[in-house]
Amino acid sequence: MDEEPLVRWDWIGRNWPTIQGLLEDHIVMALVPILVGLIIALPLGLAGVRWRWLYQPTVGVMNVIYSLPSLAVFIVLIPITGLATRMTVMVPLTFYAMAVLIPAVVDGLHSVPDHVRQSAVAMGFTPLRRLLQVELPIAVPVVLAGLRVATVASVSLVSVGALVGRGGLGYLFIDGWQRQFYTPIVVGIVLVVVLAGIADLLLILAQRLLTPWSRARGSA
Repeated sequence: MDEEPLVRWDWIGRNWPTIQGLLEDHIVMALVPILVGLIIALPLGLAGVRWRWLYQPTVGVMNVIYSLPSLAVFIVLIPITGLATRMTVMVPLTFYAMAVLIPAVVDGLHSVPDHVRQSAVAMGFTPLRRLLQVELPIAVPVVLAGLRVATVASVSLVSVGALVGRGGLGYLFIDGWQRQFYTPIVVGIVLVVVLAGIADLLLILAQRLLTPWSRARGSA
């Protein structure tokens, strides 16, 4: 009796429309929290640099949230956001992203040398212009390093949402496990890894585009 192959390509072909739909759902639930988290983290990080007393309590709250098991948070949110909804998954992932991005923004701004700030002031830069044209560009590598960590983590954690009815590619893990059929599990793992790798690569390319001086220095 022949052994069951690890991957049945005929099953993938028949179910590709379903897999594609799960992949699209996974991308939305993974990347929207990152975008929202970054939008919130930027002003909170700026406030943490401006008012140092605010930074530690903010990071403390974020760290407590980040330490909570994602499945437990999903379950707690069900009465509020509903079962098998995107919001049940995306709300916790947004807070997880903020827990990584707020320190990244603060560390990035702290990496700006004081003499660079002083030079900008001497040239007549307003605080807003100095922030946008001097401080944030220099902080980009540190912020994007945090963004890469948050993005890969978000892509991975979306799958846990399958246990509460909405987890994108995580559905393939549940389906394969329940039926003791490994093809969906393998497909889900491969697509999650590929998705995380593509997202990370795009952020690396974004950093190269946003910091052209680093390329020039490297080729000098």
